[in-house]
Amino acid sequence: MVLELLFNPFSLKKRPWEMLVGGFFYSVVALMLSYLVFREIAGILMVFLIVLSTIPIIYTAIKNEEELELKIDKEWFLLKEHTKVLVYLMFLFIGITVALMLAYIILPHSVTDVIFELQKTAIVNVNNAIQSNVTGQITKLSLFGKIIFNNIKVLFFCLLFSLLYGAGAMFILAWNASVIATAIGILVKTELAKTASLIGFTTFSAYFSVTTFSFFRYMTHGILEIAAYFIAGLAGGIISIALIKHNLKEHQVLVDSLSLIGISFGFLILAGFVEVYITPLLFG
Repeated sequence: MVLELLFNPFSLKKRPWEMLVGGFFYSVVALMLSYLVFREIAGILMVFLIVLSTIPIIYTAIKNEEELELKIDKEWFLLKEHTKVLVYLMFLFIGITVALMLAYIILPHSVTDVIFELQKTAIVNVNNAIQSNVTGQITKLSLFGKIIFNNIKVLFFCLLFSLLYGAGAMFILAWNASVIATAIGILVKTELAKTASLIGFTTFSAYFSVTTFSFFRYMTHGILEIAAYFIAGLAGGIISIALIKHNLKEHQVLVDSLSLIGISFGFLILAGFVEVYITPLLFG
C-alpha cells in the first residue's frame, strides 16, 4: 500500500519523469526482497513484485483513458492524450531497466547468478533458437521477417494479457525489462573484460563508455519495440474496461482501440527495421 501511494497517477501526465524514479525504486525494492526472502525463485518473484507495485498506477491510467473516449469525439485529441500516458509508461520501463542493469553490473557474480538465472536462460534459449533456424547465409530481409514475426507474438500476448487482466501486459513488459537489463549487463561485463585485458585496468571512463554503449546498443531499437507493446497493452486494457462497464458498444471506444493496435504494428515494423538495418551500422 505504501509503494502504491508514492506517486499520484493523476499528475503523471504533467510530470512523466517521476516514473523514471518510480521504476528504479520499485525495482530495487523488488530485487532486495526477492533475494532475501525467496532466493530460489528470485528471478520471477522480482518481476512479480515490480508488477504488483505498478499495477495500481497503470490500471488508473487505463481507466482514465477509457473514460476520456466517452467524452472526446475527435480521434486526434484522444491519441494526443494517449501519448502522454505512453511517455510516462516508457519512463517507467527505462527506470526498471536501468535499475536492474546497474544491479547486474555492480552486484557480485554469486548474487547475479541467483537473481538473474531465469533471465540468462531466456537469453541463451533465444540465441539458440535463432542459430538453429539460420542455415547458410541469412539475408537481412529474412532476418527482418523473423524479428517481426517474433515481435508480433509478444505483441499478441501483451494484447491478450491486457484483455484478460486489464493491466496484465505489465507482467510481460517487466519480464522483458529484466531480460534486456541482463543482456546489457552481460555485454557491459564482456566489454569491460576486453578493455581490462588491453590496458591492464578499468577506469571510470571505461565503465561509463562501455555501459553507455551497451545500453544504447539494445535500446536504440528496443525503445520502439517497448512503445509498441505499451500501446497494444493500452488498447487491450481500454477494451477490457469497456467490456466490464458495457461501453464497448460505443463507436469511439472501438475505433480508438483499433487505431492504437494499428499504431503499435507500425512501431513494431519500424523497430524491426532499425534493429536490422540501423543498429548494426551504429554499433557494429
